[in-house]
Parts: sequence; structure tokens; C-alpha cells
Amino acid sequence: MPVDLRPIARALLSVSDKTGLVDLARALAARGVALVSTGGTRKALADAGLSVSDIADVTGFPEMMDGRLKTLHPKVHGGLLAIRENPEHEAAMLAHDIRPIDLLVVNLYPFEETLRAGGSFEHCVENIDIGGPAMIRAAAKNHDDVAVIVDPEDYAPLLAELEANNGAATLATRRRLAQKAFARTAAYDAAISNWLAASLGEATPPWRAFGGKLAEPMRYGENPHQSAGFYLSGDARFGVATARQAQGKQLSYNNVNDTDAAYELVAEFDPARTAAVAIIKHSNPCGVAEGATLAEAYAKALRCDPVSAFGGIVAFNRRLDVEAAREIVKIFTEVIIAPDADEEAIAIVAAKKNLRLLLAGGLPDPRSRGVTFRSVAGGFLAQSRDNAVVDDLALTVATKRAPSERELADLKFAFRVAKHVKSNAIVYARDLATVGVGAGQMSRVDSSRVAAVKAEDAAREAGVTESFAIGSVVASDAFFPFPDGLLAAASAGATAVIQPGGSVNDKDVIAAADEAGLAMVLTGVRHFRH
Repeated sequence: MPVDLRPIARALLSVSDKTGLVDLARALAARGVALVSTGGTRKALADAGLSVSDIADVTGFPEMMDGRLKTLHPKVHGGLLAIRENPEHEAAMLAHDIRPIDLLVVNLYPFEETLRAGGSFEHCVENIDIGGPAMIRAAAKNHDDVAVIVDPEDYAPLLAELEANNGAATLATRRRLAQKAFARTAAYDAAISNWLAASLGEATPPWRAFGGKLAEPMRYGENPHQSAGFYLSGDARFGVATARQAQGKQLSYNNVNDTDAAYELVAEFDPARTAAVAIIKHSNPCGVAEGATLAEAYAKALRCDPVSAFGGIVAFNRRLDVEAAREIVKIFTEVIIAPDADEEAIAIVAAKKNLRLLLAGGLPDPRSRGVTFRSVAGGFLAQSRDNAVVDDLALTVATKRAPSERELADLKFAFRVAKHVKSNAIVYARDLATVGVGAGQMSRVDSSRVAAVKAEDAAREAGVTESFAIGSVVASDAFFPFPDGLLAAASAGATAVIQPGGSVNDKDVIAAADEAGLAMVLTGVRHFRH
């Protein structure tokens, strides 16, 4: 039976992140805990005036091979793994002069940070910790007898527990710390294995692992009866995970999900070329636009579907300025995300105490590679990120009439947006702004009709008698299997179409486009998004 209280008499400390290290060691020493340490950690403690044994004195071997070998030794692992009060283990310890280690404090070489900083292959390899994870796993396995800490945030709680229990740690704490320790090494190994898979060009390695660190627990998930947490994977990609929340109440699960969708969409628009705004509701865009300024782009995006925009997420591809901030706060908005913001703009948003303002520090690169995944019963699906960008595609004119220069600009704009609309996706656009979006329908023709209705509703809301779809272009995320969806767009007033092509009925669809006087461009690439 495990013992609830285990006194801590001897501790091994070996950390890369030395935050709080000296204060922890000093508090332990004040309780009479014997300290053992390695390399830079030992030096930091000795420089602080603490009495600390060198690991080399324990093992009888010096650190060697550039520090690769120092703790992989029976006198270390025996001290961690030995089951207290087990006669056989006690006899082995006595025979081989192995002393127990009651507390292990280890945080790992900064592999994830090195990777995010763009370290070379060789530099990344040298930042793969071996001895640290081995000790952590040993101590965590033997948590009935040993406490293990992998996070400086746990220093103060442990010291408080030692104070409350006359120098002993409870079984509940040791078990909690063990769970955290195994999760840390799992996430660490996942980062390394995924990096190596990417380096090798392995799209589907035989084993795939993902890990993350809790950023914050959510009040609930998609619905109040579901629990949820927001975890950081460590990927070097700007977005919600990198954002500083400058203003507003705590983000919800749905806020994080929708804000990510909004920011990934708006990043399709190069800020050096144009200002762009995306308004998202339930992961789908209800308005996207380019403009000379953010305020102009916002007004154009809002006009597409002002009803759905109420309570939505607004993403900007440039630094939030005063003019745009003044427009946004006129209606209820859940979250604003931008690379940065002017101080005066932050002050304007701050007047709405519940409105969250996230400053991401940069834009994600739509062309960068990566892996996305989603759970299914009994497993998960993993795939490479959809990093196809319309500017990089070889567009082919399939119809007798080629699009005009204005139509082509709108077609490219619409296809950028369609990439981020749930399938089946149809996007009507005019003058570099969405005027109708059909998302998530079971048939493409239904999406065409829904988008057309949205365009009519938006015109009515703006006090315009003619549907915004008239004179627009239309983008489809995948091919038209039959002419009906395309003809629905033509009847709504669209004059040009962009779609991947590739249907067995392409000839019929092209013939229908010619008959309707449409210009049609094929991309050869589809953007399903489920």
C-alpha cells in the first residue's frame, strides 16, 4: 500500500529554465533537504551560496560528451526507482551504495523554443534532452515514493505542502505531479517526432503524436454541459495562441475556434497590398472585404450580412487604427483580432468592457506547411494544412469569354474566401467584397441559392432595390457536378465563375456557362473544408 506522506530528505535539481530555482533550493535547504545538482544548475546554486553536491560526486563519473552523459547512471536512477520498504530494493541500494532521491526537479532542454526560433537541424538535435526525460519518467513511475516537478509553477505549491506536513508531500500531490510529468515528456517527444517527420518529408509516419500545454481552462466547451481547455502546441504560427489579450473578458471555446477561423482567413490578404477585414460567425465568414483602409474594408464586409455580423468575430490583416475601432464598437462584437493596435484604438475598444481585443503579433503565413487533425471515434485524422494560394495557381479560362480585369480580381478574391467557407461553399463577390455566402449545404445548388438569397437580403438591408449579386462573380470551393449550381448563380446575376474543374460533366458545365454568357476560370485545386 502506498504511504500518504513521504518526507523529502534529498532532492536532485537539474533545470534549463532557472526561474525560481534559487528560491526553491534555499527553501528546501532551510528544511534540511540535501541538494544534488548538475552543470549550470549546480553553479547557479553554488553562486547563490548554497551547499550542493555535484552529480559527478554521486555517480563517480564526470560529465562527458559535451554534457550528453551525466545522469544516466544506476546511482541516479536507482535512487529514483527504488521502492521504499521493499527488502529486495533496500538490499540492492545498500550493496551498491545507492541513496534514495525523494524529490526530482527537472525541466527540459528548450527543444520547442529552439524549433520556433528557426534553429538549424544540428542545433535542434543538440537541444533534444535525453537524461531529463529518463529521470522524469523514472520518478513519475515511482510516485508512490518520489515527487517530481517539471514546471516552476509547482514550486510554491510544493513548498506550501511541505510547510503544512512537516517536510512531507502527500500521495495526492505526488500522483498529480506524476501525471503532469508524463504529459510533459509526451508533449516533448511529440514535438521532436513531428519535427523529424517533417524533416524527412513523412506525410503519414507509422506513429503520430500531438501534445500541448494548457493555456487556460474554458468555462465550458461548445455547449455548457461540455468541459474544455485551450492548449498550446508550440507551433510557430501567429494567431490566438500567440495573442496578447489587451482587453475584455475571458475567451470561450467558441470564441477561440471562431477567432482562429477569422484570422486564418484574413491572413490570405497580403497587408502590403491591401487592407482586409473578415467577419466570422460560427466559423463561417458572413462578410469579407478589401479596402484602401481598414475602416473602408470593414464597412464593405459588414454590408454583406449585417444581421449575422451581430455578435461576430472581426479579424484585421493590419494594425488596428482609430477609424476602424470607432466603426467596430458601433455594434455588438465578441472578439477583435489584429497583428497589433494603436494605443488610441485600444482605448476606444476598452470602452466596451466585454469586447475582447487580441493582438497576435503578426499574421500566419497561408503558404506555410503544417499538420491539422481532428478526432474521430477510436482515433484521429491528420492531414497537411491547406496551403494552396490562388496567386500561385495556374488559372485556365474554360469558356469562350475570358473574364475582364475587374472580374478576374474579384474571382481571385472570392476564391480566397471560399477556401475558408464550410463545404459546400459558394461565394458571390463584387468590388473585392463578399455580397453573398452559401456555406455547409448538402448540395452545391443549394449553396448557390442560399448565397443569392443572402445577397438579396443584404441589398434590402442597405435600402437598395437591386440584389448585390447582380454584376458579381461567384467562386465554388469544388467543381460543379452539374450545370444547375452554376445556372443558379447566373440567374442571380453573376457574370463570371471560378471553380476547380475536374467533373466528368465539365463539358456540360462549360457549355452552360457559354450559353449564359459567363466567363469561367478553372483553378485545378479544390478547397473542401468540413
